[in-house]
Amino acid sequence: ICGGAFAGLEKVIAKRGSETSIGFGAKVRHFQDQVTSELIKNLEPEDLIKYGLIPEFVGRMPILATLNDLDVSSLEKILKEPKNSLLKQYKRLFEYENVKLTFKDEAVTEIAKKAINKKTGARGLRSIIESLLLKVMFKLPTMENVEEVIVDQSVVKNNTEPFIIHGKSKKTSAA
Repeated sequence: ICGGAFAGLEKVIAKRGSETSIGFGAKVRHFQDQVTSELIKNLEPEDLIKYGLIPEFVGRMPILATLNDLDVSSLEKILKEPKNSLLKQYKRLFEYENVKLTFKDEAVTEIAKKAINKKTGARGLRSIIESLLLKVMFKLPTMENVEEVIVDQSVVKNNTEPFIIHGKSKKTSAA
């Protein structure tokens, strides 16, 4: 099994499929006008060779399968659902400081949109969350009476610091 993001492979496929038909019943649709995910479905071994892979290597790949790009809902699932999801990992980190970390649903959607706009996919989710929480994570051990840290849509969109909710201070008096 080999896989990867073969950037520019869709251009090789588009060149191969750019032959146009002529006649009254011909569809006059440019191959390049197709969405990348639709274009990549037309992958042939000869495209991989033209892309630059060694023919002997391509010949040892009997099955070629293509995957679609991740959309917002699939990135949201990646953030929330797995047993060791990113959101659960960060919540656990904050629990070490006895602080509750809350991600609003709109914030999770915005994080997914940001990953799509940056074209980083699921790999970029950690860096986005890290950039949102980095300052707070360093300040948190020195802060007192912090009960909860809330990340909402405006925090993700505007790249501002999350909201920090302080609890009541417990003053101890000497007897």
